[in-house]
Amino acid sequence: MENSVDQNASAKSLFVPMMAIILGMFMVILDSTVINVALKDITEEFNSVIPTMRWTITGYTLALAAVIPLAGWLMDRFGAKRIFLITIGLFTMGSALCAIATSPNELILFRIIQGIGGGMVAPIGMAMVFRIAPPEKIGAIMGSLGVPMLLAPAFGPVVAGYILEYATWPWIFIINIPVGVLTLFVGVKYLPNFKRSAVPSLDILGMILAPIAFSMLAFGVSESANGWSETKTIVGMSVGTIALILFIIVELRQKNPLLELRVFKSSGFTLGVMTTWVMQFALFGLFTIVPLFLQYAKGYTALETGWIMLPQALASGIMMPISGKLYDKIGARPLGVIGLSIITTGMFLFSTIEISTSVTKVVFCLILMGMGMGISMMAINTHVLQSAPKNLVSRVTSLTTAAQQVVVSFAVAGMTSFLASRIETNTVEMQNSNPLPALVESYGETFLLATFVAVAGIILAFTLKRPKPQASEEGTNDKMNMMMSGH
Repeated sequence: MENSVDQNASAKSLFVPMMAIILGMFMVILDSTVINVALKDITEEFNSVIPTMRWTITGYTLALAAVIPLAGWLMDRFGAKRIFLITIGLFTMGSALCAIATSPNELILFRIIQGIGGGMVAPIGMAMVFRIAPPEKIGAIMGSLGVPMLLAPAFGPVVAGYILEYATWPWIFIINIPVGVLTLFVGVKYLPNFKRSAVPSLDILGMILAPIAFSMLAFGVSESANGWSETKTIVGMSVGTIALILFIIVELRQKNPLLELRVFKSSGFTLGVMTTWVMQFALFGLFTIVPLFLQYAKGYTALETGWIMLPQALASGIMMPISGKLYDKIGARPLGVIGLSIITTGMFLFSTIEISTSVTKVVFCLILMGMGMGISMMAINTHVLQSAPKNLVSRVTSLTTAAQQVVVSFAVAGMTSFLASRIETNTVEMQNSNPLPALVESYGETFLLATFVAVAGIILAFTLKRPKPQASEEGTNDKMNMMMSGH
C-alpha cells in the first residue's frame, strides 16, 4: 500500500510536484491544437489528401475518448503516480514516433499511441492536484492548474505557425520530447505516492462498453462535419448511443463500477456538471469559429490569427489564480454568475460584427471572454470535485473528462454545422455577387447562438450551492452509501 499524501502540506512544498503535473498537461493540450494548423503542410508532404490526413486528428480523438474512462480504475488499482508517469512516457514515445513517420498510415498509428497516453493525463493530473492540495487552499491551487489548460490552446497556433514558417512539421512533435523527459524526471523524483483505493473486482463489461461508447460518439460527431445524414455519422452516433445506454445500465447495477454514475444523485455535483457542459459548449464551439472568421472573413494568416487569439488566453491566465483565491472565500456561485455574464457580453459583442469590424474590437471581445473563462471555469470545476465524495475523486475526474470530450466534439460539430447552413441560406437570400456580406452575417448569427447558450449557463450558475466540507476520507464511504440509498 502506498503512503498517503500529507494534506497539510504547505503551498511551497507543492510547487515542484505541481510543476510535473502542469508540464504534462500543458504538453498534451498544446499538441492537440498545433496539429490542426499543420495539417495542410503534412498532407502536402505525404502527397496525400485531407480526408485521409484528418485521421491524424480523428484517430487521436478516438484514442483519447476510449482510454479516459479507464483512468480512475487504473489509478485505484496501480496508483496515480505510476499511471501518470506511464501515460507521459507513452505520449512522449508516440511524439518521437510521429516525428519519424514516413507515411500517412504510420503517422495515424503513432497519433493513436499519443492519444492512448495523452487521454489519461488530464483526469489523473486533476485528481492528484485535488488530493495533494490543502482543503483551505483548494481553489487557489486548482486555479493555478487551470492557467496552462487555457494558455496551451492559445499558444498552439502561434507555436505551429512559427515552426511551419522556420522549420519543418516533424518539429511539432519533436518539441514534446524534452518536455516529456523533464516531466518524467520531475515526476519520478518529486510526485508523492498516493493511498490506493481498494479495487476488489474488475468491471469487465464497463471496461468494454465505455471505450466503445465514448470513442464512437466522438467519431460520429467528428464525421458530422460532412453532414449529419452521412453513413459514418449515423453509424458512429447509433453505436455510441446504444453502447452508452448499455454502459449506464451496467454501471448502475455494478457494486464496483468503472465510472461511479450514482454520484449524480448529488444535486450539487449534477448542477455543477451541467453548468460546466453548457459553458464548454458555448466557449469551445465559439473558439473554433473565431479563427475561421479571422482567416476567411478578415483574411489573416494562421500565425496572425494565433497572435490575435493570444490576449484571450493571457486574460484567462491572469484571472484564474485570482478566481481560485476568491473561490476559497466565496464559493462557485458568484464567480460562475459573474464570469459567465462577462463571457455572454463578449459573445454578444461578437454577434454585432460587420465587414468593417476592426481587429481592436475582436481583441476586446476575446479579452472579455478570456476574463470570464478565468473567473468561472476552474471555480465551477473545483465545485464539481468538492461536491463528490473525496474517495471517488479519481472516478469523478475520469467521468467529467470523458463527458467533456463528447461535449466539446458536439460543440465544434454543432457550431460549424450551424455556420455552414447559415452561409448557404444567407448567400441565396442576399443574391450578392460578393459572398463576403453573407459570410460575415453568418458568423454574426453563429456568435449570437453561442450567446444564448451562455445565458443558459448563467441561469444554471445561480443554482450552485457551496459544498459542505468533508472532514476525512474515511467518512466519505458512509456519505456515499447514504447517497446511493437515497437517505
